[in-house]
Amino acid sequence: GYAKNSVAALRCAQEAGFWGSEFDVNMTSDGVLIVYHDSSIDGKKIEKYPYSEFKDIKIKNGETIPTIDQYMEQAKKGPKTMLVYELKPHSCAEVEDRFVELAIENLKKHGLLKPNRVMFISFSYHMCQVIAEKLPKFTVQYLGGKKSPADVNADKINGIDYHQGVFGKSPGWVKDAHDLGMSVNVWTVDKEATM
Repeated sequence: GYAKNSVAALRCAQEAGFWGSEFDVNMTSDGVLIVYHDSSIDGKKIEKYPYSEFKDIKIKNGETIPTIDQYMEQAKKGPKTMLVYELKPHSCAEVEDRFVELAIENLKKHGLLKPNRVMFISFSYHMCQVIAEKLPKFTVQYLGGKKSPADVNADKINGIDYHQGVFGKSPGWVKDAHDLGMSVNVWTVDKEATM
């Protein structure tokens, strides 16, 4: 019953004592943040439709798609589990700016806007820059893999989270990032040989 991005999956990570749990967030046209991996649901682009279009849709384990509030209520119950907050790219900078604003407001409201409770990741370089500027004490990792650690660091983004294939092609990048004091993460590592 632990479908990805479900409240149950977060609870499971907390109960298992995992270091952190990653989740994906999208914003509806009326500014509701929902925890869902893809940018579309049943062919409807999330950012172009109001929340009412999605509120009754069930995910694999039978839960409805969680709102960020439902997700954060569970997050509060596991103070040791780092929230790895992925902001999904949206259509333009203005929409992304609003998204960042709402995400930060929501974390404040739930008392979770603390560097030891939440870190941010995104494929949107713009959002990484905005968050890094607004929240300099927090870990922010760029997911895109197209920029060297030095370039990312020059833009005051303090982390990279790249696909394992990127580090395969640029093996020096992990050391480069560490030498710059950056945090490093890697995805998706699900085979022993890759580990």
